Amino acid sequence: MKVLFIGGTGIISSACTQLALEKGIDLYLLNRGQSFRGLPEGAKVLTGDIRDKNSTLSALQDHKFDSVVNWIAFDTNHIQNDLQIFSERTKQYIFISSASAYHTPPLSLPVTESTPLFNPYWEYSRNKIACEEMLTHAHRASGFPATIVRPSHTYDKTCLPMHGGWTIVNRMRQGKKVIVHGDGTSLWVLTHHKDFAKAFVGLLGNAHSIGETYQITSDEVLTWNQIFEIVAGAAATKADIVHIPSEVIAKYDKDWGDSLLGDKTHSMIFDNTKIKRAVPGFTATIPFSQGAREIIEWYDSNPEHKKIDNNLDNLLDKIINDFEKIWSK
Repeated sequence: MKVLFIGGTGIISSACTQLALEKGIDLYLLNRGQSFRGLPEGAKVLTGDIRDKNSTLSALQDHKFDSVVNWIAFDTNHIQNDLQIFSERTKQYIFISSASAYHTPPLSLPVTESTPLFNPYWEYSRNKIACEEMLTHAHRASGFPATIVRPSHTYDKTCLPMHGGWTIVNRMRQGKKVIVHGDGTSLWVLTHHKDFAKAFVGLLGNAHSIGETYQITSDEVLTWNQIFEIVAGAAATKADIVHIPSEVIAKYDKDWGDSLLGDKTHSMIFDNTKIKRAVPGFTATIPFSQGAREIIEWYDSNPEHKKIDNNLDNLLDKIINDFEKIWSK
């Protein structure tokens, strides 16, 4: 099976790249070769910029593929470009959407693939919805062989799940307070990228997946309080948590607020029946307790990546101080 990954070295895609190679897939990567993760041995690299049509066509030459996966399509311009380039080059085109596209706040739980898409809070999610709609129309109108995949919060050893990344762990180790939105009891799902890969690679070249949509997540459900406490435990420290409403956080930092109100504020639980039916034997087996240990070990072994955002650090102090003054009255 001959497959093209557009990207292929990101948080989610890197594990899929590795597993695809292990399974003997003839894998090509179209990217600019700029990821710190590097290029995996065995992949055939086509150097080009997917945002530049001429660059892409020059890199692709006369290649055709059983499956093309675009890991880095975020708006309809990207999809329109791919429709033009790959309509005659692939038997399957997989678009990586997002579970944040589902109706926000959720209408009911657990979420399934048939849950309506609607997110008035986050432009990122609205763009993903528009991409899905364009692909669905292309499939129905001309038979474009689209498959849509919706990951939720997927991580690898380089990726902490909370806003601020290592800055938050650094605060924990310094004994400083950290912010958890709401009361910390909203439910969340974190998926290790190697678990995601086990399901995703099973969709490559799968004729039954054409015209279908799949969400791929772990079945482990945690509160945000638990997520912070698990990270703190892995870092051999404690989390001194201050609970602050997402609406308050949004007043201080719009982007952080959008990501909360448009996604993380709301409890999310997923029904993975459909992907398990499409990829028999798929089960997510890596708990976040293991993933958190991998993350902390990686950062402690790679101190050059322990980057502190001083602006965010100061903002956290301000938000906490302001809120506690108001709350204490």
